[in-house]
Amino acid sequence: MRYLIGNEEQQALAYIKKAAEVALQATCERARCGCIIVENDEIIGTGFNSPPGEKENQRRCKNDKNNYNKKVTDKTCCVHAEQRAIMNTLIDAPDKIIDSRLYFVRIDENGNPTHAEKPYCTICSKMALDAGISEFVLRDEKWICVYDTDEYNTLSFNYSA
Repeated sequence: MRYLIGNEEQQALAYIKKAAEVALQATCERARCGCIIVENDEIIGTGFNSPPGEKENQRRCKNDKNNYNKKVTDKTCCVHAEQRAIMNTLIDAPDKIIDSRLYFVRIDENGNPTHAEKPYCTICSKMALDAGISEFVLRDEKWICVYDTDEYNTLSFNYSA
């Protein structure tokens, strides 16, 4: 992982702002997240978190995660913003996804970007690896962090709350 500085940081902040705009479409009742995928300064995919296919009958946002069986590894009812952005890119720009960069952001109730947690989602990290995305970008409390996707995946598997 490395911290972005200077012009690279300013460009990343602009992309994080765009990801926050995408997050405004999120319908999850727990968290609103947005994601964009960029290749050569072009946004090639976007995603936000919401139930699959916008099917309200799939919504379980208010369920207590502790009530799920231990075998249920993803206790959210929503498709993650990263998953949706990757699927969107694979449909609309499959020839551009290799070596792209994924920007992820969570927004607060006013639509402002908040800091992201440490890498923890193995579902999204595996999907990004398989799709050929080279880097994950997150905004932490002080910095913009860029992770090689392989490193992000390793950290996700090692995460413990």
